[in-house]
Amino acid sequence: VFLPFPFSLKICFFVYFFPLPEYDVVCVGLSGAGKTSLLSCLCQEDCDSITPTTGFSIKAVPFQNAILNVKELGGADNIRKYWSRYYQGSQGVIFVLDSVSSEGDLEVARMELHSALQHPQLCTLPFLILANHQDKPVARSIQEIKKYLELEPLARGKRWILAGSSLHNIEAVKESFLQLIKLLEDTQPVPGRL
Repeated sequence: VFLPFPFSLKICFFVYFFPLPEYDVVCVGLSGAGKTSLLSCLCQEDCDSITPTTGFSIKAVPFQNAILNVKELGGADNIRKYWSRYYQGSQGVIFVLDSVSSEGDLEVARMELHSALQHPQLCTLPFLILANHQDKPVARSIQEIKKYLELEPLARGKRWILAGSSLHNIEAVKESFLQLIKLLEDTQPVPGRL
């Protein structure tokens, strides 16, 4: 008589014998964009006592089909000039921007994004660009941000996703991360056949 494993045991059995793939991803954006809050919520950590990242932190963000090891870099003026020192080994990029930021901050975010898209260690990697704080009444639309950031000409030929995000819709954020994982999977070499 065949007795199927309970669902939870199936998952444990599968993970034990077939470990989830892991991808190293760098997460950048200006201070206040919401990088730390989004990552903390994805890890089901307390989001009420978030403090800005003053250097870098690493979080293992688990999904059902992969684990993203996200290296989050602080976005303060005096830290951004050192971002490129932490790019090595990255397999993907998450760029978070504040959809309600001032014109000046949005321009700085645009320049930083362009710099990252053109950096030799990042230019061939998949990008997830999150337009955060979409729940705010004065948030710029995704189309406005796409046009302002001049993504079409700059990112032509690259693999990128632009999505809205908000702490109040973490399921949509998860979906954006799953799309990034799909891009990461597509870039991995196919194992040779024996």
